[in-house]
Amino acid sequence: MTPPPKNPPARWLQLLFAALLALALAPVEAMAKPAKTQARHAAVKPGKAKLRLAAPRKPAAFGAAAEVSAFVAEMQARHGFDPTQLHRFFASIERNDAALRAIAPAATPELQRSWERYRMRFVNRQRIDAGLRFWQENDDLLRRAEADYGVPPEIVTALIGVETAYGANTGRFGVFEVLATLAFHYPPRAPFFRDELEALLLFARERGIDPLSLRGSFAGASGIAQFMPSSLRRFAVDYDGDSRIDLEHSRADAIGSVARYLAAHGWQSGAPVTLPARVDGDPGALLAAGMKPSVPVGELARQGVLTAAEVEPERQAALIRLSSPEADDEYWATFDNFWVITRYNRSSFYAMAVFQLAQALRTGEEQR
Repeated sequence: MTPPPKNPPARWLQLLFAALLALALAPVEAMAKPAKTQARHAAVKPGKAKLRLAAPRKPAAFGAAAEVSAFVAEMQARHGFDPTQLHRFFASIERNDAALRAIAPAATPELQRSWERYRMRFVNRQRIDAGLRFWQENDDLLRRAEADYGVPPEIVTALIGVETAYGANTGRFGVFEVLATLAFHYPPRAPFFRDELEALLLFARERGIDPLSLRGSFAGASGIAQFMPSSLRRFAVDYDGDSRIDLEHSRADAIGSVARYLAAHGWQSGAPVTLPARVDGDPGALLAAGMKPSVPVGELARQGVLTAAEVEPERQAALIRLSSPEADDEYWATFDNFWVITRYNRSSFYAMAVFQLAQALRTGEEQR
């Protein structure tokens, strides 16, 4: 290899100097970027706005600090709770916007009012078959509950079927978080949810469990039977004898608790629940009277309401109408046991779905 001359030509020195100068002036970050990144930035013309990355989303803080502090002070004064511990509970959660969206009334409620569509969600072949399996697997427990509380197996099974598809869908929300969210960020029903939040803390302390551990629905109902905390305290039972109440995992506890709940609200063993009715004339006044049975069946008949089967004329009844945009209205005479089911969920659609699913479980067939 021939060595370079001792005195390089001037042109060679000029080229070497220019290369070294260009290298020194190059931005350090450009040298470090991959070729594709450099090309993207080179394409931005002077004067054009550069791409701005969105700031990281800040979680919604659990607000209403003054109200939360007042609630904590009340829990300390009334029940002797440690305020430091309660503040730790609240500090560990955030406002749950998904729960607020779920509980808000529909923007177009008229689109939701269809008995036919509602019924198809719960009284269908899949739900019937799963219910028959649940009944078979828990037959001894269901018979025991009937003996203890007078509620037939198909009613208990159907109610659990409508609530959670027999325990398959118990909810993924943190019960403490959604109750606190609704108690302090949902004014329409804030007092109700504050009472339920109070009941949750009391239940957790009484049973020695972490209130943050319970999972459930967007409204704070938990377990196979979807009990609200106040119902957990008043009606839940240890039906499997393991010295604890566990409606999340124990079918026995769920079955016993549902039967006890219905019995405590007035279930009448062997009494009718509801019957189809034919209406002659204007039923407006009877419908306006509400779902609580208050009119003797004989009086209903005098006002043009005839039931599909013979019922004692003195038995108290109510008239309900189930409407669907895609079908004719249905009229039903309902009795005290129907009213009892509505104590679980105050909806005629809900109670009728439980009743009709129970009938389908009894016969094994979906009937119309």
